[in-house]
Amino acid sequence: MKTAIRLVAQAGQKRMKKREVNEAVEAAVKDPRNVPPGAHFAPLALLLVSEMEATDKAAKAQTKAPWRQWGKDIDRAAIQQMETACRLPVARQGALMPDGHPGYGLPIGGVLAAENAVIPYAVGSDIACRMCLTVLDMPAADMAARNQELGHALEKETLFGGAASFAKRRDHKVLEADWNGTKFLSRLKDKAWKQLGSSGGGNHFVEFGTLTLAAPDLGLEAGKYVALLSHSGSRSVGSRIAQFYTELARKQHPELPPQLAYLAWLDMDSEGGQEYWHAMQLMGQYAQANHQVIHRLLLKNLRAKALVTIENHHNFAWREEHDGRELIVHRKGAIPAAEGQLGVIPGSMATPGYLVRGRGHAASLRSAAHGAGRRFSRKVAKNELGWQEARELLTRKGVTLLSGGIDETPQAYKDIQEVMAAQTDLVDIVARFMPQVVKMAP
Repeated sequence: MKTAIRLVAQAGQKRMKKREVNEAVEAAVKDPRNVPPGAHFAPLALLLVSEMEATDKAAKAQTKAPWRQWGKDIDRAAIQQMETACRLPVARQGALMPDGHPGYGLPIGGVLAAENAVIPYAVGSDIACRMCLTVLDMPAADMAARNQELGHALEKETLFGGAASFAKRRDHKVLEADWNGTKFLSRLKDKAWKQLGSSGGGNHFVEFGTLTLAAPDLGLEAGKYVALLSHSGSRSVGSRIAQFYTELARKQHPELPPQLAYLAWLDMDSEGGQEYWHAMQLMGQYAQANHQVIHRLLLKNLRAKALVTIENHHNFAWREEHDGRELIVHRKGAIPAAEGQLGVIPGSMATPGYLVRGRGHAASLRSAAHGAGRRFSRKVAKNELGWQEARELLTRKGVTLLSGGIDETPQAYKDIQEVMAAQTDLVDIVARFMPQVVKMAP
């Protein structure tokens, strides 16, 4: 830290621009081994390389759990995170999905099976973030003419952002669940109620589009349908739970170096492990309730009916049996894909998403990608991408964007077609969804 502060101060004296400093520091942190020896931040890079080597040396002293990677377009930092996670004493098997990119602790797109342990940050900060797709009884041929009506419904019935909450609260049976497991959890119920039926910032969205079913399935005939797709999670309540139990796990594992702190675990038979498990399950119910409220109110607004609904979690942990033993399978930015299991894999605001059926691949721990995956970090996207190119793409695709950030434009994401091509052994495509009216956080 002292080295970084000193170098930043010296950069100011050399009149380096703030953007140059930020980019140089980010490059050093992301890939310190590629920083040229004569660069201003080379001393920081050398220090980081030294710390990485020390971490690798300590990790290699442990037995490495086997893991497999799908896809080639994955950041080296994400691969290193997966490698490190699989050297945890509690790790038994791992997998990295083709939408993988760096996260905290476990990479996004990472799947990790642990024995008798749950890792809060291998679940993530947005616990039980999930997708929900509802096929409506509206004629697809009428959709273009109803774009404005669909947009008005989204503006009226949805809210986005970390602090978003409703003045007039929405009701759902999840409020009758057990929020009194601990004093910490009970204090969060009122906040959860205020935010019930809303979505977070970043990549969360609610959108209308067309679902193309190539063959009869889901109890529907082949053809085009109007569909409602939402991406939301457990809101600020889930984030608070993740932070609280991650800190508890870190205190229980002071032996972990700073680089591994976010992989601290709670034993499942400990009081902390049981508390977190209960809170995580409740957040699964709460995240599902958010979607149900959103879909219920939008359908009521449009006087439409649901023909079928498909939904799935990511950012969650499940008790599952693999190779004859019970394990805790963490999927952070990955979806369950057991044989025959339905799931939704979105693209971006102007690229298709897919309704899929799992193939139950053992080496992936019966998992699949949860989306396209980021090509650029939010910071890089905000610095490098522009709205002119994004708007031209949206226009070509016939997409109406009501609100959203530049860091969520299609250019910030990997090619969803390549992601799907990399996991043909994990899922079969059932239907294709194309966004048409999209709303995200401003």
